[in-house]
Amino acid sequence: MGRLILGDCLSVFPSIPDGSVDLIVTDPPYLVNYQDRSGRSIANDQNDDWLVPAFAQMHRVLRRDTTCVSFYGWTKVDLFFDAWRKAGFRVIGHIVFNKGYASKSRYLRYQHESAYLLAKGNPPLPAQPLPDVMPWEYSGNRLHPTQKPVGALAPLIESFSRPMDIVLDPFAGSGSTCAAAHQVGRRYVGIEIDPVYHANAVRRLDALAPKAAA
Repeated sequence: MGRLILGDCLSVFPSIPDGSVDLIVTDPPYLVNYQDRSGRSIANDQNDDWLVPAFAQMHRVLRRDTTCVSFYGWTKVDLFFDAWRKAGFRVIGHIVFNKGYASKSRYLRYQHESAYLLAKGNPPLPAQPLPDVMPWEYSGNRLHPTQKPVGALAPLIESFSRPMDIVLDPFAGSGSTCAAAHQVGRRYVGIEIDPVYHANAVRRLDALAPKAAA
């Protein structure tokens, strides 16, 4: 039901035709040079050279009147907004995921994740709109340092696409978007630059294949 490509999304995008994708759900680097307690890091998290061209390509490959769900780094939200607007996206919603735990504590306890809902054109309204505050379960981050839970992504994919639509994640990480797309009966294309995370995602998605055949 899908493909997971090893490579830099900016190198892969030219092979994806205009208007061939029905939904994008992605968790790009937050531009914060993140490193977890075990020393794992994320490619291109220390610079924003890729940000504007990547979102321009995302806008190109999406069909008209569709959506993109993008997580973002809140300390760099100005750079993300600039990239989204330059690409031609229109902001149509903001989603907060409520964590039952703190991922970090400094001046505040960090207990939420957030994403913007972006539009290309005028997407149709969903029959039953999701709330803009949604639950979040800890993924364990076993396969990737910022691994997103499938349970948080699946409702978004179900709400903003139709069965057998193509869902793209150009920063696929551990493959959570791809796994969520598979779970709700969508096709997927994932792109991941890091060979270790790509291999983790491939094993994860391969494990889902027997369920599809059963």
